[in-house]
Amino acid sequence: MARMFSRWCLAGSVMLTLLFPMAAMAGVNVEGVRIWPAPDHTRLVLDVADKIDHKVFALSGPSRLVIDLENTTLKADFDKLDLSGSPVKRIRSAPRNGNDLRVVLDLKSDIKPRSFQLEPNQQYGHRLVVDLIDEGGLKARKPSEPTVTENANGKRDIIVVVDAGHGGEDPGAIGPRGTREKDVVLRMSKTLAELIDAKPGYTAKLTRTGDYYIDLRSRTLLARKHNADLFVSVHADAFRTPQPRGASVFALSQRGATSETARWLAKTENRSDLIGGAGGVSLDGRDDMLAGVLLDLSMTASINSSLGVGDSILGRLGSVAKLHKKGVEQAAFAVLKSPDIPSVLVEAGFISNPKEEQNLSSAWYREKLSQAVFRGIDDYFQKTPPPGTLLAWQKQNGRGDGSVSQYRIRRGDTLSGVARENQTTVSELMQYNGLNDDRVMVGQTIRIPAS
Repeated sequence: MARMFSRWCLAGSVMLTLLFPMAAMAGVNVEGVRIWPAPDHTRLVLDVADKIDHKVFALSGPSRLVIDLENTTLKADFDKLDLSGSPVKRIRSAPRNGNDLRVVLDLKSDIKPRSFQLEPNQQYGHRLVVDLIDEGGLKARKPSEPTVTENANGKRDIIVVVDAGHGGEDPGAIGPRGTREKDVVLRMSKTLAELIDAKPGYTAKLTRTGDYYIDLRSRTLLARKHNADLFVSVHADAFRTPQPRGASVFALSQRGATSETARWLAKTENRSDLIGGAGGVSLDGRDDMLAGVLLDLSMTASINSSLGVGDSILGRLGSVAKLHKKGVEQAAFAVLKSPDIPSVLVEAGFISNPKEEQNLSSAWYREKLSQAVFRGIDDYFQKTPPPGTLLAWQKQNGRGDGSVSQYRIRRGDTLSGVARENQTTVSELMQYNGLNDDRVMVGQTIRIPAS
């Protein structure tokens, strides 16, 4: 019996010895591939069955990017990728060293590569992400001067930067019917930007205009480059159960502000940044104590303004949607951490709730939410307009909310017809709204002086 047991153990160990190399040789499959062109980078994503060992390096003359994948087999088809809008001309691949795979991207110009791996999420499994960063294009797109839009009165517009959350490989939350947060919030952000642009005295800027991802810090940097008066990040909430519902508004918490102050003080490149936009205070040349005081003051003012505009937006949202919480909530969201720009995050609803998923998929409902958000923004700035803006000039000259009404242009409207209905003149409407001619567009909101 002992001899038989020994033979069985020996046979078992031989079998395991044979099986382990076969398992190791099985390798990892590349099962899918996607590409996401963005203004300053292109993201290539490889769907892999598990974590993968890889190397990435760039070559010049001609420009190429090489991706070496260890113990990997290609099951995806690179030829089916749409490479338009990207710096990639062609993708080639071939086995290497027996079990490895080499992927070569023929490029239109040199790029800076960056790679990392992502864990599975609701939509995808393991992924290898390769970013192709266009440093030349990024530098060319950096505005040399902050965005300043002047109207007919020579007064600047209020700049509102609208940020659609997630994007590209990051779908955000996914509803029971498969609705993706990134799609819903992009559509809503575009609608909100259109409403802002249609109102005299305002200009909207979008952080992203398509389906691509921008990291959180870059979103706030874009707001600073545009010299924004307000940053609004649009999201859709989710929970592990379908019951929670309602819209929310968030501002930065004091705890988040404290950590951000420390981060700014630790990074020397922030010292030359301005606090409070153009004409503000620079941290350059300040000692840590003084710089810390300046940052704390700026952060406190920014959070107070954020709470004010958030409360105004929440008041308007409550008239068109159920609210998840009655007051503005505070959290340490990275996207809200600009020390000199009031910033709010609007959760349009719970996409994990079947009814709210259906609502958020509706253009009509998103329009209602966008109108409510903009009315809240306008309510706040009518009361506290930034100096030098058209709204500040109107308030100073007695043309604030108490002496005006608003009218949204509908199909078939003319400026002369609107003037006649409101017992005023075309020339007065043009002057009051900073219009260069009597043409108006459907959806445009104009201000009408009280008769």
